[in-house]
Amino acid sequence: MKAYDKLIFEISEKDRIGYNLEKKNLSEVNLPTNLLRAQKADLPEVSEFDVVRHYTNVSQKNFGVETGFYPLGSCTMKYNPKINDELAGLSGFASIHPLQPVETVQGLLKIYHETQKMLSEISGLSAYSLNPFAGAHGELAGLMIIKAYHQKNNDFKRNIIIVPDSAHGTNPASATVCGFDVVEIKSNPDGTVNIEALKSVLSEETAGLMLTNPNTAGVFEKDILEVSRLVHEAGGLLYYDGANLNALLGKAKPGDMGFDITHINLHKTFSTPHGGGGPGSGPVGVCEKLVDFLPNPIVKEKDGFFYFEDSKDSIGALGQFYGNASVYIRAYVYLLTLGKENLGDIGPLAVLNANYIKDSLKDLFVLPIDRHCMHEFVFDGLKDDSTGVKTLDLAKRLLDYGVHAPTIYFPLIFSQSMMVEPTEVESKETLDEFIHAMRKVAKEAIEDPEMVKTAPHHTIVRRLDEVKAARTPILKFKDIK
Repeated sequence: MKAYDKLIFEISEKDRIGYNLEKKNLSEVNLPTNLLRAQKADLPEVSEFDVVRHYTNVSQKNFGVETGFYPLGSCTMKYNPKINDELAGLSGFASIHPLQPVETVQGLLKIYHETQKMLSEISGLSAYSLNPFAGAHGELAGLMIIKAYHQKNNDFKRNIIIVPDSAHGTNPASATVCGFDVVEIKSNPDGTVNIEALKSVLSEETAGLMLTNPNTAGVFEKDILEVSRLVHEAGGLLYYDGANLNALLGKAKPGDMGFDITHINLHKTFSTPHGGGGPGSGPVGVCEKLVDFLPNPIVKEKDGFFYFEDSKDSIGALGQFYGNASVYIRAYVYLLTLGKENLGDIGPLAVLNANYIKDSLKDLFVLPIDRHCMHEFVFDGLKDDSTGVKTLDLAKRLLDYGVHAPTIYFPLIFSQSMMVEPTEVESKETLDEFIHAMRKVAKEAIEDPEMVKTAPHHTIVRRLDEVKAARTPILKFKDIK
């Protein structure tokens, strides 16, 4: 093993230091006894160069959207233009303290205010709060608004949230966290809402329906206006999970479909890809009758001055401060760079790329929904599954070809799901390379199935026991006595 392949503790040498700060010019600081360590921290003893080399090499072992193709279904992992990073990193933004007086952060508040307005225009809703810190956080905010709305109307019996069986897993989870009872309804074979199933569960206890459009299988809900009518006639509200908004940008608005509430994943649809768990942002928007329930505070403007305002009917603040500012700045720059005249190109290009891949591979992979898709689609394993190669094996083998695997085993409505979303930013050449890799892996699955079943072979680590890793994770390099 080369030195730079070792972990930082493995190259530690006693009394080796990276930097020694002279103490003679420093005043003595006496910390309270209760804040002092009982014993010296067990840290690696390494040089500064060792540390730089270690973290540089660790970073090169990661796979990201800037390293290769990342067709992760329902997550819209697209390129984040560098101008977004550059402007978000300006000292006037990056050095702001969250407790500064509003008169000293007028530039940032103007960005907040204009971003709220642009999101309202894009989605067809009346107002937005940028308070939520993540997509699921936005879901929680939307569900809290649903609850607050019904309670304000003294309609306390409405405690059921309906979700289709093709929904994102966060939908029922968020509803449960918010104290609702969740009723799942069976979808049509293409994942769309089954109207009869919906009618059978609507009642005076219905608080709302959570829906993604296009749905998780990449199919547009053609009956969305009927769905909206039925839910509203039953006294419920319609919630839009904005995870798949990328397919509709500039062409269709959730508000026009009858949705009352939506959250938008800025970190998906408007750059800042969220690999590694963050950063995220899930602004929540509402129709006119729900504006007063939005999370506090809302950025308002009067005579060119921007300020925060609270509403007495608000569900309250969802965080001590106001969301992830750097994500808002990136989204704002992204929107202004495109402009209203170019925003409408995103959805059609994403749809074109997805259909190109789908039609290029459907001779080898099971296509459970053989029709025009939106921004993503789902395969259900290999057509020739005689050798026992499963979707997991295919995904692991793709890693050997420098391609991140698509989302696998989701949606749950198919047993061998492989969900592919290329986004609008990928070139035809990249798509062709992915298609070639998929075809090659499909061929290997028949001619050399053991090689596919034992993949990956050329990655930093081989196939992991992912169940064991999740249940019994090793969180530190060595035991600390």
